[in-house]
Amino acid sequence: MHTVVERELELNLVLSPERSIAVPAKLIYRSDDPFAVHITFHLGSDSPVNWTFARELLVEGVFRPCGYGDVRIWPTKIDGQSVICMALSSPDGNALLEASATPVAEWLEHTLRAVPPGTEGDELSLDDGLADLLATTSRDEPWLRDPWRQGDESPEA
Repeated sequence: MHTVVERELELNLVLSPERSIAVPAKLIYRSDDPFAVHITFHLGSDSPVNWTFARELLVEGVFRPCGYGDVRIWPTKIDGQSVICMALSSPDGNALLEASATPVAEWLEHTLRAVPPGTEGDELSLDDGLADLLATTSRDEPWLRDPWRQGDESPEA
């Protein structure tokens, strides 16, 4: 059985240094995708905007600036409040989002309890999947026979 950890929160989409708008969002963590976090932004359109990136990136970004390229995260203070900033970049555009640090950190703590760091691979059952993939079946038998040996004849014949 897989665990899902969700949190609804409101982010601020920064439009300029003086102006931002509130954007409802949902943080989602699933133990069947243990290395990733998912954020769904509800922008008032028919289809929400989804982003997926490494959980480790968000965990680190709560404490210090991190990330390169499409996702960069860093902590800061705005008007005395602890905030997590996320800069997202895609071919469709760029966005700077701010989230209150407390709900993000609390949600991350729940994900870390659900799947502790270093145990993510255990959730994927890679060994079981690989064993299933490599298991021979009766359909495989013709392919596994010695191609140089004809029929049931003995090598001396």
